[in-house]
Amino acid sequence: MESTVSTSTQVPDEFDRNVPRICGVCGDKATGFHFNAMTCEGCKGFFRRSMKRKASFTCPFNGSCTITKDNRRHCQACRLKRCLDIGMMKEFILTDEEVQRKKDLIQRRKDEEAQKEAQKPRLSDEHRGIIDTLVEAHHKTYDDSYSDFSRFRPPVREGPVTRSASRAASLHSLSDASSDSFSHSPESGDRKMNLSSLLMMYQEQGLNSSPDSKEDESSSFSMLPHLADLVSYSIQKVIGFAKMIPGFRELTAEDQIALLKSSAIEVIMLRSNQSFSLEDMSWSCGGPEFKYCVNDVTKAGHSLELLEPLVKFQVGLKKLSLHEEEHVLLMAICLLSPDRPGVQDNVRVEALQDKLSEVLQAYIHVHHHPGGRLLYAKMIQKLADLRSLNEEHSKQYRSLSFQPEHSMQLTPLVLEVFGGQVT
Repeated sequence: MESTVSTSTQVPDEFDRNVPRICGVCGDKATGFHFNAMTCEGCKGFFRRSMKRKASFTCPFNGSCTITKDNRRHCQACRLKRCLDIGMMKEFILTDEEVQRKKDLIQRRKDEEAQKEAQKPRLSDEHRGIIDTLVEAHHKTYDDSYSDFSRFRPPVREGPVTRSASRAASLHSLSDASSDSFSHSPESGDRKMNLSSLLMMYQEQGLNSSPDSKEDESSSFSMLPHLADLVSYSIQKVIGFAKMIPGFRELTAEDQIALLKSSAIEVIMLRSNQSFSLEDMSWSCGGPEFKYCVNDVTKAGHSLELLEPLVKFQVGLKKLSLHEEEHVLLMAICLLSPDRPGVQDNVRVEALQDKLSEVLQAYIHVHHHPGGRLLYAKMIQKLADLRSLNEEHSKQYRSLSFQPEHSMQLTPLVLEVFGGQVT
């Protein structure tokens, strides 16, 4: 049986790969350069056998047979002569020992590659299943066409300009003037404003407020109905997402409610990062009327004490460039926090959160994320940032809900989730 290992010379530089390879001995399709000539596998094997056996052939005809693919077996003498004529050399034939060494080397390399492949970090079937479930849950509860937004009470952006609105408008207009404020290029540092500069500039706006500024604030919440519907809609989607998190539905109804009430606004903030743009620090949710800037949110009753850190949070999260898998895992980890107020079975919730944290770390390790080993720590820090945002949101919501003319604009779901905070 012929060995498949042979010594072949390199293809000459002038060899045109577009030209069909033809065996120089018999005209059959060639497989490469063998023993210094372009030949087919058949003539390669014939030449090796002949040289190793030191065979001596005699032509039964006149010694000038034309060798073709069909008749190459008829005259071995002329076939061997043709091999030598086109440049095949016996010096290129390996000994049996050399052939075995080459086989061993090839096998060793294969084994090394197989070992490397086996040692590569991989997600377990369980981890992959959890990730797939969460990604599917997110796709089912996040419509990136934002087609439902047209069903909300329409956004109304008119109204008197308040202190918070003017400060927010300052941020927005500055962002428009320098849309690449967040350029990562080193040379842009001196010429362009960064987030801190922009925030500082509008922090300084309107520090000397008039005595009736609070009255102006309370009469200008033109965006409240629309954004109340948007938040109510988002809460529904967060509930739908939560129900698909592995293990969530096995918790008691009381613990499910406690987790949802205390984490809903944080998960909404995480979800909204998908529509957040670093270009102008706005949330783009479809058409122009559903593009929200900081100024819009001030017209729903929220002040810059919430919106400044919220924008910083959104920018920081966006710059992490999370994969979708990491994003949905972070939302699930956020939701299943055992230290939420009102949670009874902390041990069970913590076990669910620990499993998700384990999956997230495994995913980051397997996919060699650009963020490297620090990515997980940065993501967990974002959860801490969300707690502070949640606390400020609760404070501002309470202030808003104490005013009947504004609380009546809120939906029953918003009132239930944010108005009945578990303590």
